Amino acid sequence: MGRFHRHDGTTHSHDDDHIGHSHDDDHADVGDHSGYGTGTERVEVLERIFAENDRTAAANRADFAGRGICAVNLMSSPGAGKTELLRQTLRRLSGPRIGIIEGDIETSLDADRLTGFGASIALVNTGHGFGGECHLDAPMVRSALPRLPLDDLDMVLIENVGNLVCPAEFDVGEHARAMVYSITEGEEKPLKYPVMFRSCDLVVVNKMDLLPYLGFDLDLFLANLRAVNPAATVIQASARTGDGVEAWCQWLRGQIQTHAPAVGTGSTATD
Repeated sequence: MGRFHRHDGTTHSHDDDHIGHSHDDDHADVGDHSGYGTGTERVEVLERIFAENDRTAAANRADFAGRGICAVNLMSSPGAGKTELLRQTLRRLSGPRIGIIEGDIETSLDADRLTGFGASIALVNTGHGFGGECHLDAPMVRSALPRLPLDDLDMVLIENVGNLVCPAEFDVGEHARAMVYSITEGEEKPLKYPVMFRSCDLVVVNKMDLLPYLGFDLDLFLANLRAVNPAATVIQASARTGDGVEAWCQWLRGQIQTHAPAVGTGSTATD
């Protein structure tokens, strides 16, 4: 996957055919963007940052491919349920050998919750970055690779920092992108954060067990999601109860079959 939404003044560029989106469609930008002024120097700096990131992302992807590994970038807002979904995944997804890159600004709390399930885990704390980095980028992911037994893995799940903005901007070398969205966040989120929702191959609609207790309009959310990303696969789930987790695991198996076919449905990959 390439760059999804890089500002250069008042225009937004989506130069990856995978996304299949242009602002020259029925979903034009609305609102006041006049406060976002981008000078030439800022554009040049950003281009250098993204160019370096993309080179490292390509190297990460090549390393994954060379070892027959499928990599998935998992994103969400804070508290949407990524870590609990991964816990359920590690309990249920038998066969593929899994490594996890856990991104958090501070602490090892989420990484600690994922221990004891047989997965190799590499923690990346981003707090020493500018302002406490709100995302993983390709160099950060690359720094984690030596701490994973790549030759013995079939899949790497990258749990990105909880944020609905920055993680969508950075290719980290993944083969596919998924996000966990909680119904407690409101139906309008795809319209307010279209870059994130547009960048994803799959959206797990989480915490569906709370639906009877919330004034949440599921049909409206799905319509808003389709407005920005009509191609996204949607899985309704509850990581807490386990509902829908098997469908998520099946999607992961499909990604392995596509990107690491030697693994197939869970047999050991060969060099």
